[in-house]
Amino acid sequence: MKCAGWKCSFSLVLVLGTILLGAIPLSAQQSPASSVTPEISKALNEKLTQLDKDVKAAQSAGDNAWMLVSAALVLMMTGPGLALFYGGLVRRKNTLAIMMQSFALMAVITVLWALVGYSLCFGGSGPIIGGFEHAFLRGVGADPNPDYAGTIPQATFMVYQLMFAIITPALITGSFADRMKFSSMLVFMTLWSIIVYAPIAHMIWEPSGWLASAGILDFAGGTVVHINAGIAGLVGALLIGKRTGYGKDLMAPHSLTMSMIGASLLWVGWFGFNAGSNLEANGGAALAMTNSFVATAAAALSWMFAEWIIKGHPSVLGALSGAVAGLVAVTPAAGYSGPMGAIVLGLVVGVVCLFFCTVIKNALGYDDSLDVFGVHCIGGIVGALGTGILVNPALGGAGIMDYTTGKIADYDFAAQMISQCWGVCTTLVWSGIGSAILYKVVDVIVGLRVNVETEREGLDVSEHTERAYNM
Repeated sequence: MKCAGWKCSFSLVLVLGTILLGAIPLSAQQSPASSVTPEISKALNEKLTQLDKDVKAAQSAGDNAWMLVSAALVLMMTGPGLALFYGGLVRRKNTLAIMMQSFALMAVITVLWALVGYSLCFGGSGPIIGGFEHAFLRGVGADPNPDYAGTIPQATFMVYQLMFAIITPALITGSFADRMKFSSMLVFMTLWSIIVYAPIAHMIWEPSGWLASAGILDFAGGTVVHINAGIAGLVGALLIGKRTGYGKDLMAPHSLTMSMIGASLLWVGWFGFNAGSNLEANGGAALAMTNSFVATAAAALSWMFAEWIIKGHPSVLGALSGAVAGLVAVTPAAGYSGPMGAIVLGLVVGVVCLFFCTVIKNALGYDDSLDVFGVHCIGGIVGALGTGILVNPALGGAGIMDYTTGKIADYDFAAQMISQCWGVCTTLVWSGIGSAILYKVVDVIVGLRVNVETEREGLDVSEHTERAYNM
């Protein structure tokens, strides 16, 4: 059958169009393979490699900036944070003396850390203590140390860890406030930082350390800093003896306004302490900061309301002490617990530390001037043991990463709690016995305590010939 002219033309167009449309996908599929030359492929690979380097450089720059800020925040915890907090809690005549101790330790420990402290903590791979490979900061520069922090310069990591080495001995000074010689304090803290602090930090934070190998979890220093300092403070309070007039004279804080400012600075600085311990500016740091916020708030409320029920009124000192206790307890758990677990931890530690700072302290009769043992050691123990529980993913915890498989390991409650107990007990024994020996050595060399007349006059005048206030 023949078709009309226009109909044949239209049919021919349809047929040709169909053929062309069908050919396009085939052409599109075949053309790239034939058009990508080796030169183009090489250039593309070079672009991708450079892009990967740029992304890693940006991550490293971001992590480094965060860690430098975190280091500054932690330094702020010692001065002015701790200095003001302790300065307001002592009697007026000892204000400058206790503040001077914190400030002087910022200088002494910094020099000691550069000479040998950092190397003893993070140099070498022994189970108990490091070596001297980084003595005088040898080899500590712009290159990262992948054993600790692979995206930041080792110099940044060194400076950040210095802040922990500074604040730990500064915490101890609150236990023997009002009665220890300044010279004795300097000698003791120098020896203590090398003989007590360095081994504990190495055993827990160096990957090959004995307690690290045993599986202890201490995200930001619950054992290394707080239990360590708290038990050393208690031993010092017992060996040096009670303040003259303790139990008879009024020894109330002379300026809770000053302490309020100090505690607030501690709370802010603690974000560098806990969130900075993630060593990267990522979701882990956000989790640690969140936990630090909520645990601290819960502990402040817990202590305040418990004291309100017991004494009939809430106190400023109680709220401040509760906040610090919450910060202490969440320190080891900051990167492991979930936020709800952190709130529970804060509620528990507020009541427990209040009990130790009042009932237990009064029953045993020791004179821990500013409750370093009751807040830091007991709070650290609650936090360390609580970490072993709250890390459980079933309770909202982050779980424990198995780096051989890249997956979250199965949670074993018994094994983890044994590891946590090992860490707590080792720290108590090492620091307790080591501190007792060092106190005795310093007592023989220069004497620990000022005389009664000097103590009654106040350490501001007798030790520094200065006064914090015009009398």
